[in-house]
Amino acid sequence: MKKMSLKELLIISLLIAMEFVLSRFLSISTSIVKIGFNFIPIAIIAMWYGPLKAGIAAALSDFLGAMIAPIGPYFPGFTLTAFLTGVIYGIFLYKREKSWSNISLAAITVSLVLTLVLDSFWLHTLYGQAFIALLPTRLLKVGIMIPLQILMIKLVWEKICNNQWVRGNVL
Repeated sequence: MKKMSLKELLIISLLIAMEFVLSRFLSISTSIVKIGFNFIPIAIIAMWYGPLKAGIAAALSDFLGAMIAPIGPYFPGFTLTAFLTGVIYGIFLYKREKSWSNISLAAITVSLVLTLVLDSFWLHTLYGQAFIALLPTRLLKVGIMIPLQILMIKLVWEKICNNQWVRGNVL
């Protein structure tokens, strides 16, 4: 990994702070599912700076969030999921066309493999709940989040990230 500039470090730090706020304070939580927009800053980091930096930023954000404003007990499995989320967004979106298909593949992979399978496994490991019993509510979350992620990432890319002013002054 090449040396980071101060500007790049500052932008990634601000996006980590944004992810923290979106995750901890601006999410919609019900008794069954939590819906949030905290994927947006991680997707932006992935699109601009690549898989490794997005993974590290997502893991750092998860760890800091668990230390500063815990939602439950800290469990490193969720930090691994966060890291892999950034990596997957980066694999599909860094230096690639931000097409509906690439964005869809990223969102579907994150939602099905990480949220549905891996996070359910972590919940099973942490709380001892039957894996199969966790799936119905997890499927509901995935069903909501996949189209939301696809639409929001596409809109954020087209309206903000790919904006001429942003590209000239931020990147």
